[in-house]
Amino acid sequence: MFDTHAHFEGSPLETETVLRHAAEAGVTAIVAVGGSPALNAGAIAAAAAHPESVRVAIGFDRDQATAADPEVWCETLWMLVRDQGIKPAAIGEIGLDYHYARETRHEQCALFAAQLRLADEWGLPVSIHTREADDDTLRILDEAPWRQDHPRGVIHCFTGDAPFAQALVARGFAISFSGIVTFRNADPLRAVAATIPEDRLLIETDSPFLAPVPKRGERNEPAYVRYVAQCLADVRKTSLAAIDACTTRNAQMIFG
Repeated sequence: MFDTHAHFEGSPLETETVLRHAAEAGVTAIVAVGGSPALNAGAIAAAAAHPESVRVAIGFDRDQATAADPEVWCETLWMLVRDQGIKPAAIGEIGLDYHYARETRHEQCALFAAQLRLADEWGLPVSIHTREADDDTLRILDEAPWRQDHPRGVIHCFTGDAPFAQALVARGFAISFSGIVTFRNADPLRAVAATIPEDRLLIETDSPFLAPVPKRGERNEPAYVRYVAQCLADVRKTSLAAIDACTTRNAQMIFG
């Protein structure tokens, strides 16, 4: 299995424990994802310690939108790559969230657009967060430059409706489902998951958040991505092995 979105901000010992649990559960690859200075540092450290199984995505999320000018954040990413000698697999996580911070909509959009331009310049896919911001997300994606020689990326932790998913797939993005798809009240989301084309389907944990059923209330970790995979197998009326195979293949196409 391939967990396409996990955060690492704990101690090196905690990271080692989480990665050992993942390997024991059959999770052979993980994208360690940034989003803030602390999360970027944790992702880089996890990938440096386990280059055989952990890829790294670095970026600045919507919560950083008012902390600095977008060009400053992009320069920060460039310096991370230069000074630490890393080769990121993606820019992320980036994107928009109007559920908690609609008042920073303008700043969020500016930061999102700037990092999409950087991803195009570097020839990298993106890992996008979008919540209650469908129209602006699609508008900014349509305005962004896109190379034809690299995957566009993934909409992580998808919670939208079927028309939004279809619009994103039409624009070349994969759709990733987290533990939310297992929640008791997630029937509409499970219905959407059943419709995603097989070659655009991904799984993730978004750990340490959003632990899936039956681990609700616990600290999430990549080992639990198998519960997301099993849920998708159930709603798509296929086998766990088939979900593992297609989502791993899709993740490898995007992240390497």
